[in-house]
Amino acid sequence: MSGGKYINPFTDFGFKKIFGEEANKDILLDFLNELLRDEQGEIKSINFKKNEHIGNVALDRKAIFDIYCENERGEKFIVEMQKAKHNFFKDRSVFYSTFPIREQAKRGDWNYELNAVYTVAILDFVFEEDKANKEKFFYKVKLADIHTNKIFYDKLTFIYIEMPKFRKSLAECETHFERWLYVLRNLEKFDRYPVELQEKIFEKLFGVAEVANLSPEQLDEYDESLKVYRDLKGCLDTAFDDGFQEAVKELSPQLEQERKRTEEEKQRAEDEKQRAEDEKQRAEEEKQRAEEEKQRAEDADKRAEDADKRAEAACQRAQEAAKRAEETTLKQQQLLQKALQTMLDNGISETAAKTSLGLI
Repeated sequence: MSGGKYINPFTDFGFKKIFGEEANKDILLDFLNELLRDEQGEIKSINFKKNEHIGNVALDRKAIFDIYCENERGEKFIVEMQKAKHNFFKDRSVFYSTFPIREQAKRGDWNYELNAVYTVAILDFVFEEDKANKEKFFYKVKLADIHTNKIFYDKLTFIYIEMPKFRKSLAECETHFERWLYVLRNLEKFDRYPVELQEKIFEKLFGVAEVANLSPEQLDEYDESLKVYRDLKGCLDTAFDDGFQEAVKELSPQLEQERKRTEEEKQRAEDEKQRAEDEKQRAEEEKQRAEEEKQRAEDADKRAEDADKRAEAACQRAQEAAKRAEETTLKQQQLLQKALQTMLDNGISETAAKTSLGLI
């Protein structure tokens, strides 16, 4: 039944096999360091702790963690793999975090100082309120002041990773953390160890996860865990499909009306667009005619200006010609007067002289 070469890390057996065994705690340590290095620095070591917690009295509800451990500083880590969608999963994770807090209480004098508690949830589903945001898949939550957005208390941290939203290929993964998510999301699909993952921690992880390395007892346990996972996933998928079909059936008349309204709005929008384009075309034609009229008016003004200039030039030439004629007449009169005087000086009678000169 196990089928693939590598175990499915989303099964209860697979998750605890990879992250929850003493011999493999360096795998969990590497994963936690990738999540928390920016605020933790390097976690040097971790120790697994009992994962079943019972309340202080018999009627208290108990909590069973997938993985529960602490580091060398006494800080607590709950690591969960949540397969099915849970409407109150955030509430549950807050509830679970109270157990590592309460177990730190000391008898006698105690000043209430606490070590940090981290709850890490790897989710095989998407929070309903955030499903529209396709890019955000990683959440780190602390107690903060809503007015200043400053961390109010930094010893209680919740980390949620929505695995269905992580869709990068191996070639697109840029960081060790992204390669971690890629491996978790695709481990069951591999038929060999990817040569691109040249990191010792992943070499070990693939060795641990190889089905062929399981004992017969472990293989039986894994098969049972895989069956539970597939049955649960099948039920969820069927419930979703049935719910979807029922919703489509109920909403079909409304959807059809909405489709018709959308088509009508679309047609009105197209008509408005066409009218606007027609108005624009008419405006452009009017503008073109106005420019042509303006050009003709400018051409007429130019021609009139040229005619005025030609008339002015002709008038100027006529005035110059009249002036030259007047000067010529004056010169002729002066010459005739001089000739008359010369003839009189030579003893010719005035009458004879004027007659000779054509003056009488």
